[in-house]
Amino acid sequence: MIHFLIVGALVIVVALLTYLGLDLTGLADKMNPVTASAQAVSIDHLWHLEVMVMCFLFGLIMVPLFYSLIVFRQKKGELKDGQYVTGHTNLEITWTVIPLITVLTFAYLGGRSLSDINRIDPNALVIKVHAQQFTWTFEYPEYGVFTTELHLPVNRQVLLKMESKDVIHSFWVPEFRIKQDVVPGRITEYRITPTLEGSYKVRCAELCGTSHAYMENPVIVASADSYATWLNDQAKLAQESQTPEGKGKLLATKNGCIGCHSVDGTKMTGPTWFGLYDEDTKFADGTDAVADDAYIKESILDPNAKIVAGFPSPSIMPPFKLTDDEISDIIAYIKTLK
Repeated sequence: MIHFLIVGALVIVVALLTYLGLDLTGLADKMNPVTASAQAVSIDHLWHLEVMVMCFLFGLIMVPLFYSLIVFRQKKGELKDGQYVTGHTNLEITWTVIPLITVLTFAYLGGRSLSDINRIDPNALVIKVHAQQFTWTFEYPEYGVFTTELHLPVNRQVLLKMESKDVIHSFWVPEFRIKQDVVPGRITEYRITPTLEGSYKVRCAELCGTSHAYMENPVIVASADSYATWLNDQAKLAQESQTPEGKGKLLATKNGCIGCHSVDGTKMTGPTWFGLYDEDTKFADGTDAVADDAYIKESILDPNAKIVAGFPSPSIMPPFKLTDDEISDIIAYIKTLK
């Protein structure tokens, strides 16, 4: 009995020291980034409880192990067999019942956390999310606005209705904690209530192709007034952009073109559009051609017709089914990028 008491006391001491060590060094918190949503609170609370249990289990495994190695080791000159133990009914009942209660407790806590995450606010702001290789685009249906940045108001629930144009993606903002798959052919929903103003990034958490690692877009959480001002400005710009160049820019945003093709010369997964028009372009097969209307149209409809030197072959760009007018608008937009 004395050994059980000593081991029990040591298990508690080691568990406390392990948790305090993690807490003092900040490792328990550094495993998660800053908490920036109401839904993250219950998730973080559950995580800390799990860390406590893990520290206890660490002590429960390591203490008996080392205690047995030290106290019950074979002494010098001791040749007889150790005590033969056939079983211990009370001990077996204890290590069956306690884990069962622990699992059921965490199942309840997990269910309650899931209920908090999925709680519906009838006044939630609705934003549509479009995922495709390898970018995100965001639509604000009440205002006719399309952007490559997700803008959210602080302290208001937002309902994201998400769909994929190609393969399975996964919407994940680490500071919000929640991850939701985006599946072709269906609309998945993601509810979030941002609580901390700032700039974050949405990442794809599902391997979706060769440029999966670069599939990230800015997420900006602002005050209600700042958000309203930004949205009204974007709505005005959308109404004013009825020129071919404006329509082309909207199409490029809506179809995710500028997720792979930069408009400022920055190197991305596809050739930059900056300074592209009417310039000599070299191809992987050693030929070259001028980037005129015919070349750009061909590249949109058949991306593998001519592969630009330095980029993957076959092209990772999917062919787009656009009308001649839509293609002309995109070309008009590209012409302005000088």
